[in-house]
Amino acid sequence: MGDLNHSTVTEFILAGLTEKPELQLLLFLFFLGIYVVTVVGNLGMITLIWLSSPLHTPMYYLLSSLSFIDLCNSTVITPKMLMNFVTEKNIISFPECMTQFYLFCVFTISECHMLAAMAYDRYVAICNPLLYHVIMSPQVCSWMVAGVYGVGFVGATAHTVCLLRVLFCKANLINHYFCDLFPLLELSCSNTFINEVVGMSFSVFNVFIPTLAIFTSYILIIASILRIRSTSGRSKAFSTCSSHLSAVAVFFVSLAFMYLQPSSVSSMDQGKVSSVFYTIFVPMLNPLIYSLRNKDVKIALIKILEKNFLTRSHIIKSFCN
Repeated sequence: MGDLNHSTVTEFILAGLTEKPELQLLLFLFFLGIYVVTVVGNLGMITLIWLSSPLHTPMYYLLSSLSFIDLCNSTVITPKMLMNFVTEKNIISFPECMTQFYLFCVFTISECHMLAAMAYDRYVAICNPLLYHVIMSPQVCSWMVAGVYGVGFVGATAHTVCLLRVLFCKANLINHYFCDLFPLLELSCSNTFINEVVGMSFSVFNVFIPTLAIFTSYILIIASILRIRSTSGRSKAFSTCSSHLSAVAVFFVSLAFMYLQPSSVSSMDQGKVSSVFYTIFVPMLNPLIYSLRNKDVKIALIKILEKNFLTRSHIIKSFCN
């Protein structure tokens, strides 16, 4: 009987952000523009760091990893969300829904811990500058990134395995724009206590632990900066941390608002708004606030553009001659 009930739901319908027809086209164009900027910004950042040898440092290695996570996370969510604005019913099959949920968990959890790894990198750079390249060696950076993805895959696997044991035999309309945990559990016709406990436990771990690491790192960073006598030195040190802090604040506050509260008091409509920040806006903003304000990135970009321009000019001149 359980298998029969489970087989009754073979596909879901994603409700999307709004049901107002007059907003569909406007929202489609708006989020399409955001997605294009996200793809161009993150791919551009990865390519720039790969091509520019001065950017082959631990900080930019972690930044390129963050850009990859943002690019993948946005690609998992946004294209399917855009279909809500151009189709009458945005249908997603059960396997596709589980796959989307799994990949979303992998990249979201990975981003939480990648932000913590970047905070540690800034701590070492400011508090132990003479030992920076020893502590943050290529091998250490590789292990950090591998650990970040490892935690992401473990957490996503635990969430998905628990979700696969749930029976879906009620309505198949997901009150969200992607397959997320709590909207899916609302459709269950079986006991979801284990899912809620696992969800809350992993959410607390993946939000609290990185937040604690970031908070501790910045307490030590601020204490170190305050000991700097030079005003320009203090300003430079603070500027290297401000963009990271602003992105961390937006990401973790919206994430905590969505997941660190009991589902019984959680409003799915409020959850949608919160989800938009960390699934749509943060992946777009990260390349901007982390890197485009950075002088090293600007210099590297200008050099590559000048090199390409000179190369093209030389080819055209040789062709004309």
